[in-house]
Amino acid sequence: MVPAIFGLSGLTLSDDEHAFFRDADPAGYILFGRNVESREQVRALTDALRSIQGRERLFVCIDQEGGRVARMKPPVWPPYPAGQTFDRLWDTAPATAIEAARLNAQALGLDLAEAGISVDCHPSLDVRQPGAHDVIGDRALGAEPLRVAALGRAILDGFARAGVAGCIKHIPGHGRAQADSHKELPTVTASAEELETDLRPFRTLASAPIGMTAHVRYTAWDDANPGTLSPFVIGEVIRKAIGFDGLLLTDDLDMQALSGSVPERAARAIVAGCDIALNCWAKMDDMVGIAQALPTISGDTAERLDRALAGTGMPVDSRTHADLVAARDALLAQGVA
Repeated sequence: MVPAIFGLSGLTLSDDEHAFFRDADPAGYILFGRNVESREQVRALTDALRSIQGRERLFVCIDQEGGRVARMKPPVWPPYPAGQTFDRLWDTAPATAIEAARLNAQALGLDLAEAGISVDCHPSLDVRQPGAHDVIGDRALGAEPLRVAALGRAILDGFARAGVAGCIKHIPGHGRAQADSHKELPTVTASAEELETDLRPFRTLASAPIGMTAHVRYTAWDDANPGTLSPFVIGEVIRKAIGFDGLLLTDDLDMQALSGSVPERAARAIVAGCDIALNCWAKMDDMVGIAQALPTISGDTAERLDRALAGTGMPVDSRTHADLVAARDALLAQGVA
């Protein structure tokens, strides 16, 4: 198995993709808007992915946060609120905000599970900072670490009740970035002491099954490399200081924060300590290059992958999607009453 997650080019698998995925045997796949059209089509696509290697429990992920980050959109799928909605509700009713976030995640998770998607790249545990770039913005669950952690825990719990795994991001924190890492490399000059604020939600939820790195350079820890490619950030900060021992994904390796070819980036990330290289854009040359550049998945990574998927496909609550949404909306209405 190659320690990589690959994207798909369209609504169905091409012959070339099927042959490549069969031979490369990637750890998983990621879906985007270009891959989703209808409920039946997405389910057929994820079923096709499972059939390639005969793995029923397969890492199939998507970015479905709610708000402006949603790959599955109306009118086929319902809209979901952004993280800021629950942050604002917390101002007046913290317990209500936690329950609303849990119900929202569970309803969202049912949509994903129906589609054969096992992992949502959410929640974002980035602590919102004044004056930072808006790439996080209203996606954030708040500007106070304990609030972010509490709402993040509720989201993870809601997903788990639907039989879907969550992925905490962007470790060790994107909230201070003054630039969009999709377009350039942000540099954070805060001291290690100041960065403790950013670490706190991740430390609180260090038992999460899956995490995603940040393409951000933190001069207090490594002034030469972004977190994704930094052995110090991954080994000393993420694994030791935070205590995260789950499956560690890179953020998308095609983002302009990183330099070098995409296969070179993937190789550097694995050497630095990431478990899985994430490549989203289904460019066959890049995917082939990654498969050639990476070693076979390590025993530790294989064990973390198994742990990450252990609860997927097994919902533990019989409430319907409609019931969950109605209960969520009743709670959200209390915040505007």
